[in-house]
Amino acid sequence: MAEAPEERIGLHNLQPAPGSRKARKRVGRGEGSGTGKTAGRGQKGWGSRSGAKRRARFEGGQNPIHMRMRKLRGPHMKKSMPFEPFRTHTQPVNLLDLEARFDAGAAVTLEALSAAGLAKRKGIPVKVLGTGELSKPLTVHAHAFSASAREKIEAAGGSCQVVIAAAHVDAGPSAPLPGSDTPDAR
Repeated sequence: MAEAPEERIGLHNLQPAPGSRKARKRVGRGEGSGTGKTAGRGQKGWGSRSGAKRRARFEGGQNPIHMRMRKLRGPHMKKSMPFEPFRTHTQPVNLLDLEARFDAGAAVTLEALSAAGLAKRKGIPVKVLGTGELSKPLTVHAHAFSASAREKIEAAGGSCQVVIAAAHVDAGPSAPLPGSDTPDAR
C-alpha cells in the first residue's frame, strides 16, 4: 500500500498543538456553570466589590512594611530612607590572601589583585583587611586599609599606598557662575 505524500506545512494549515490553548472562563453565566451568581468572588467583603484589586503592598489590614520601617531623613545618614541606598561598598582583601598569592617585594596593584583572582569587581573600591599574617615585604596599592592591616604590612617591611578613586571630570565647556565677571553672565 503506497503512503500518501506528506502535506506541506504553510499558513493555510498551521494550528496550535492539541491542549495548548484553552478557552477563557466565562464567569457569571448561570448556576450550572459553577461560577454563576457571585462569579467566583464569594459573598460579601472588599474582594466582592466592583473595582477591588489585590494591591501588591497590602498586607490584609496590618501595618505594611513601608509603614513599619524607620523613617530617618536626609542623604547624609547611612541608615536613611529608603533602605540604605547611601551605604558605601568596598571589596575586602585579606592579608592571608596576599601572603598566599604574591612573592616578596612584589607591587600589589589593583590590576595585580584582579589577575590573582582577588577584587575582581570593576569600579568598586578595594579595602585591605588585617585577617591573617604577612611575613614578606609588599608594596600594596588599595583605596583603603584597616588599621591592623596597615600595621602588619609595615611591620613586615612593606608599604601601603592609598589609591585615590578617579573623580568624574566633565570635558565640556563649563558655564560661568552667576555673578562672575564674564560678559555673558546674567
